[in-house]
Amino acid sequence: MPPTAAGSLIGPLRESDISAIRTTTLTAAGCAALLLATTSACGTVENLTAGQKIDKAADRLGEQKSLSFELGLDAKPDALMELAGGQGDEAMPPTIAKTFAGAHVTFSVRSKKPLSESGEKDFVGMGMKVSVPGGTLAEYRLAGDFVYFRLDMQKTSELMGFPVPSPKDLPKGEEGLAKALEGEWVKVDLSDVRKNTSGKGSNDSKDSGGLDEKTQRKVLKALRGAIADDVTLRSAGTEDGTEHIVAKASFRELLTDLFDKLGPLKDELPPGAGFPTAKDLKDAPAKKVAVDFSITNGALSKISFDLAALADGKKGAKVPLVLKFGKAGDISAPSGATEVPLGELAGGNPFMSGAAMGGF
Repeated sequence: MPPTAAGSLIGPLRESDISAIRTTTLTAAGCAALLLATTSACGTVENLTAGQKIDKAADRLGEQKSLSFELGLDAKPDALMELAGGQGDEAMPPTIAKTFAGAHVTFSVRSKKPLSESGEKDFVGMGMKVSVPGGTLAEYRLAGDFVYFRLDMQKTSELMGFPVPSPKDLPKGEEGLAKALEGEWVKVDLSDVRKNTSGKGSNDSKDSGGLDEKTQRKVLKALRGAIADDVTLRSAGTEDGTEHIVAKASFRELLTDLFDKLGPLKDELPPGAGFPTAKDLKDAPAKKVAVDFSITNGALSKISFDLAALADGKKGAKVPLVLKFGKAGDISAPSGATEVPLGELAGGNPFMSGAAMGGF
C-alpha cells in the first residue's frame, strides 16, 4: 500500500476525499463497460450485439440499491515474481509477492433508492476496505454524521518498513489517537471536515481533482471514440450460467489514439493529469490485449485483464487484474468507535506527521 493511499486514511481529510469516494463508488463500477458498449462505429453486427449486452449488464448494476466492487490480482506469488523480473537482491521478495497477490481493495455503497436514481441524501452508507492475506490492512466508512476508519499499524509497518510509534508515547489527552495506533475504530465529525475545507477550493471540481459535467462529457466522447475505432468485441460463450464477452485491441494503438483524442482537452483537465510523451507511447507494447467481461443473471459480475500480456518474454506467467461486482457487505457505523478531533489527524500531531510515519 503506497504512502499516498495510507495518507488518505491518516493524513489530512478533505471534502474532495469525501467526494472522491462518493463519485468513485457510483461510477467506477460501470464506466469501463459503458465505454466499451459504444461500438456502432466498429461496423460489425457481432461488435454491436456484444456491446449492447455489456451496456445492459452495466445498467443492471445501477438498478441495485446495494453494490460493491472489488479490485485485486488473481495471481500466484510465483507468477507475480516472474512478471516483476530481477535476480538476487533485485528480485521481488516472496513476502511482498504473497501480499500483493492476495491483496484487494473493495468499495461498497448502500442507498434507499436504485443507485442510478440516488442523490446524496439517499445514501445510507459507503465504505472502502484494503485487505491483505491475514486480515484487513485499512478500512474507511462514511455513515451518518461521521467518517470512520481503522488501520493495522503493525502490518503496515511490516510492509512499508518504518517503525510504529507506541501509544504510550503520545501526549496526555490524545486517547483517541492512541486507539488509532492500536488498530481500533476511530471517527471524525464530518461537519468538522467540511468546515476545515470551506473556502479552500473544495467545491471547484478542477482544483479538487474532479471534472465538471461538461468536461466529463467531452472526456467520455474522446474515450468512446478511441474505443469504437480500435476495439473489437466478440462473445466467448457461456459457462456455468455466466456469459463471457471479450474486448480486444492493440495496446499501443489504443493508447496512442486515446491521448490523441484527449489532447485538445489537456487545459481543461485537473492539474497533474500528465500526458505520456511521444517516446512513452512509442515504447508501449504493441501486443493485442484482451479484456474479459462476465455477465451473470443479466448483470455485470466481473471484468478481468491479464497484466502479463503486456510483459515481454513472460508467456508462462498469468497475472490477471480482476474487478468483481457484488452486494455491499457491512458498511454501517461501527460500534465503540472513539471520536478524534480533526486536528490530531490533520498534521497537528507529530506522531502522525510525514516524518514520524514514513510519509503518511
